[in-house]
Amino acid sequence: MRKSNSYKRRFHIKFLKAKSIAFLLLLIALEPGLAQDQSPHIPQAQGDAILKGPATSAETSAMTLVQVEELAVQSNPTLAQAAFGIPAAEARRHQAGLLPNPVAGGEVQNFAFGHPGISPAYLGFAVQTIPLGGKLRKMRKIYNVEVSQVELEASMQRQRVINTIRNVFYNVLGAQQTLDLQTELAVIARDATSTTSELFNVGQADKPDYLESKIEKEQVEHDLVAAQNSYLQNWRALATLLGNPQMAPVRLQGNLEERIGRLDEEQLYKRMLEESPQIKAAQLQIQRAKAVLIRAKAEPYPDLYVRGALGYNAEFLDTGGEGPPPRTGLIANAQVGMTLPIFNRNPGGIASARAELLFAEKEVERLKMSIRMQVASTIREYNTALDAITRYRDVILPSADQAYTLQKTKFAQMSASYPQVLIAQRTKFQVRQKYINALVSLQQEGAQIQGFLLSGGMDVPRTQFDAPMEHRGMPGLPGGRYTSEEADISSLDEAHNVDHY
Repeated sequence: MRKSNSYKRRFHIKFLKAKSIAFLLLLIALEPGLAQDQSPHIPQAQGDAILKGPATSAETSAMTLVQVEELAVQSNPTLAQAAFGIPAAEARRHQAGLLPNPVAGGEVQNFAFGHPGISPAYLGFAVQTIPLGGKLRKMRKIYNVEVSQVELEASMQRQRVINTIRNVFYNVLGAQQTLDLQTELAVIARDATSTTSELFNVGQADKPDYLESKIEKEQVEHDLVAAQNSYLQNWRALATLLGNPQMAPVRLQGNLEERIGRLDEEQLYKRMLEESPQIKAAQLQIQRAKAVLIRAKAEPYPDLYVRGALGYNAEFLDTGGEGPPPRTGLIANAQVGMTLPIFNRNPGGIASARAELLFAEKEVERLKMSIRMQVASTIREYNTALDAITRYRDVILPSADQAYTLQKTKFAQMSASYPQVLIAQRTKFQVRQKYINALVSLQQEGAQIQGFLLSGGMDVPRTQFDAPMEHRGMPGLPGGRYTSEEADISSLDEAHNVDHY
């Protein structure tokens, strides 16, 4: 009886030793992934079917934000469109200051149907209208302002493109880090499941532990596929903006923790009012509206009408002397006239121009209010992301790491179950994912603030400004009227009842 009890005790001790060895093996299976570098390559095992071609050498192929911006500026077609708008505006300015074309023709005078023998006079004539009141000069001033508007629009479009590419760059960088994170977690899950399966097969692990590890592995594999798809989608958007949609994925080099600090709303709003190109564009529209009003007021000034003719008359002159009479020969005449502004002194054109000036002045006030609203919204989003980052970095991430370490220790001491280790492990990676998301949001909001809240890097830039200035990047707020690029100088004339001078 004593031998039987002694044998049972020895068998129980050996079983506990084997169980401890099994737990240690499982812990060892959990450790390798945690010791991996934070910049692993894109996985090949599950990812080859979804994600192909990313460079594996970060030193030779990683792209920085500066390089991405340079490629985007070189390939974005809207910047070329904006650049072409400048010579177009200069050409309209030149055209606006030209005199009207003269009218030339010929005429026959003194043609007597009842006396065919009488020779008529043949003349050639030219008619020229000369605008007075400085109309040509005042019209050219309108298009001087338009040239400045188009130049400002080109610089604004460049900033829109940069803001857009930065936004997409941070999306890809965040998706890349998320993919790295999911890859690390997948390696851990695969090793843990493999080890648990081996232990279960030899009777050294419980079936619930094996099933829990198997479930966790499948969930992690699904999350990895989702991360790969998200990365690929964001990369394609970036490659399209770089002008090469078929470009193979390349690792991006960047630090999402740069430029982290609080912003003062009042200082930001003051900077926007002083430096914002949107405000400058609205002020240029006021200058243009003033120039249009000055031109409309000049319309009642009369225009000079000059006509000259030169010809030949073969009729004989009756000189009363002896001998054959001479022919009349060369003849000339001249006419000078002037338009009389009696019935039309352009009252409608002047009233319309004055109304558009008031509209442009109020547009500056509206723009200041909308910028104030957008600054408040952006600061709110920025500070919310900053608070999340601070809490994750200082409290949540260290606590999650500590909780995971404690659960592993308790599991090694056989005072905690394996599912508890899995829960702590998943919580650790989930908070790291949320930390990455908060960093991406903060960098995107910071890029918008740095770029004067401009957006629309693929929108068609404005090249004509006959209508009040359109302001972009103001979601939820009404935009100004837009003039078709098919409009010409006559659009201004039709609006204010003026001629082409």
